[in-house]
Amino acid sequence: MTFADELCAIGRNAGLDAVGIAPARPFDDTRRQLEDRKAAGLHGGMQFTYRRPARATDPSAALPGARALVVGARRYRREDPERPAHKGPLGRVARYSWRDEYEPLRAALGSIAERLVGDGFRTRVLADDNALVDREAAYRAGLGWYGKNANLLLPGQGSWFVLGSVVTDAPLPPTGPPVADGCGSCTRCLTACPTGAFAAPGVLDARRCLAWLLEAPGSFPLEHREALGDRVYGCDECQEVCPPNKAADRRGPPPPCDPRDDAWLPLLELLAASDAELLDRVGRWYIPGREPRYVRRNALVALGNVGDGDDPDVVDALSAALAGPDPLLREHAAWAARRLGRDDLADRR
Repeated sequence: MTFADELCAIGRNAGLDAVGIAPARPFDDTRRQLEDRKAAGLHGGMQFTYRRPARATDPSAALPGARALVVGARRYRREDPERPAHKGPLGRVARYSWRDEYEPLRAALGSIAERLVGDGFRTRVLADDNALVDREAAYRAGLGWYGKNANLLLPGQGSWFVLGSVVTDAPLPPTGPPVADGCGSCTRCLTACPTGAFAAPGVLDARRCLAWLLEAPGSFPLEHREALGDRVYGCDECQEVCPPNKAADRRGPPPPCDPRDDAWLPLLELLAASDAELLDRVGRWYIPGREPRYVRRNALVALGNVGDGDDPDVVDALSAALAGPDPLLREHAAWAARRLGRDDLADRR
């Protein structure tokens, strides 16, 4: 077994489902794509790797002298939990945020980094970090192909994965060429998107993407509020309909969900909770400026879609938001009230 093989085996033994190695050359094509899409406004104000494309596409910016990337993928797909028997309205959470999926990914990558450091090499672990475009690293390491929904799909396993890399100055050989496209003529993800957020196959317009809009600051766009449905964080629609994901489930049924997984959250509890309580419960989410008002904003839009205007608890929650000091929440509460046929509440303000 070569040193590279040993590193990959360490990653798999630590919980990674796939490991590969890519050269640490700059991602020139990816940089151009980021810059072009940002110039066209498709980033929708998103920062992350759009903030500094030159840095996010050059591994040596993260680790001077970088020569290789050891890239790992960790599956997070689990069985759908039963909808809780809860009296009030519930908000839905995307699978990757039912729990913190990046902590075990970083730990597994850390095991690889520990071995490299022990052999005298320098390393840096990057996962869900604006310092590197994870999907391009995984693509170059031969882990999968870019789907039309812009996710990376692993052959035979689908797209339910979080990705990360160990950047190192170790001279490691690449594990293989990129994986060929496996989507073919399928367009299910494109047509299933609730807001038509794909400008072209593989090109996402973040201004229409519900997952991003739930994380973006400011008012939730009026034209997309009904399409949000009961979602309060993330959107899995394009992955749910993906045939490779369905085939992977048939091939190997996902493990059961954990009782602690937050797949559904009571909307009225989110609205009634204090700032500290909200951050304690959903602090793993990306929340603009770490301001809990955005969690409440999302909950109010979802409440307007799935609440009952005749429910006294719903009326109380809307009334409290309408009477509160935050103009952002008053705006969304007024929309929710009218959506539920309670113009009287909104007009009273």
